[in-house]
Amino acid sequence: MSPKPTVTRPKTLRKNVIESDLGFSWGMPNNALLALGIGALLVGYVTLSKGSMTFAPVVLVLGYCGLIPAALLIRGRGDGQGE
Repeated sequence: MSPKPTVTRPKTLRKNVIESDLGFSWGMPNNALLALGIGALLVGYVTLSKGSMTFAPVVLVLGYCGLIPAALLIRGRGDGQGE
């Protein structure tokens, strides 16, 4: 019989791992901005499919470069602790 191979767990899978707080918090303003961003993308793609060559790109750029990054970057005004 061949000996059983030794399996070691990576450090991230071991018990009692302490996670560091990166200061990231997600709240209602983030949800609202993300929903607005996704809505802007939907409106932009629908108007693009209808043939709009001026309004659709403006709405898509607003969604991709404005609302979605803002949803990720804005911090809540809570206790300052992340998840």
